[in-house]
Amino acid sequence: MADPQQDIEQVWREYKECGDRHLRNRLMEHYLPIVRYTAERLSAKLPSEVDVDDLISAGIFGLLDAIEAFDLTRGVKFETYCSPRVRGAILDELRAMDWVPRLVRSRAQKLENATKALKAELGRLPSDAEIARRLDIDRDELEKMLRDANTVSLISLSRKYQDQDSNRELHEIDVLQDRHGEDPLVAIQKRDLHDFLMNGLSRTERLIIVLYYYEQLTMKEIGVVLDLSESRVSQMHSGILARLMRQLVRGGQLQYER
Repeated sequence: MADPQQDIEQVWREYKECGDRHLRNRLMEHYLPIVRYTAERLSAKLPSEVDVDDLISAGIFGLLDAIEAFDLTRGVKFETYCSPRVRGAILDELRAMDWVPRLVRSRAQKLENATKALKAELGRLPSDAEIARRLDIDRDELEKMLRDANTVSLISLSRKYQDQDSNRELHEIDVLQDRHGEDPLVAIQKRDLHDFLMNGLSRTERLIIVLYYYEQLTMKEIGVVLDLSESRVSQMHSGILARLMRQLVRGGQLQYER
């Protein structure tokens, strides 16, 4: 029965003699588990949105370079020679994928370490002045570091969200609060309030309310639109507010009685 180790050594010798592409592919298939092992170890320390297959692809290029540069005469095991080159290729790919400069990330790490140390010493969150003294920088430099740290802390919206109360698979974008969207309950309350206030107003009175509060027109401009004097518009506006106030008070009393 053939010894696999002797077989791969024979492939190495023949490849170094003739450089045949098929022999090189056999070597890559044989050592591919090294790439997969290295990629999976690095992936365990990275965010879940980093695809291990992308790391393996980068590691394969490192493996190819290692095969091309390996010298059989040095008496070094290829596995020992190959592993750092595969790891380096994967790390280079990760740096290329990272849009945050390494200097910015390093400064953000220093800021985080200083904040944690001061929190442990003081038993509370440190002030900006205390952090600046610990880092031996001025307030302007600290503010710049804080802005840089905010860029480093960005996350992918496709990252899985850990929900302890649900078995459904969620992502960050599924639970992200939309601060620009209106709460449906608030929207219904506003609509009901609008209908309640507008009920009983004439067309002209409604126009005055809409033009003044929604369109931000002045009393003089509203008078031009409605062909009324500015004083008449102001008088009607005051009367509308008094009437609406009485409606609100009466509505509140009825609600209380119920």
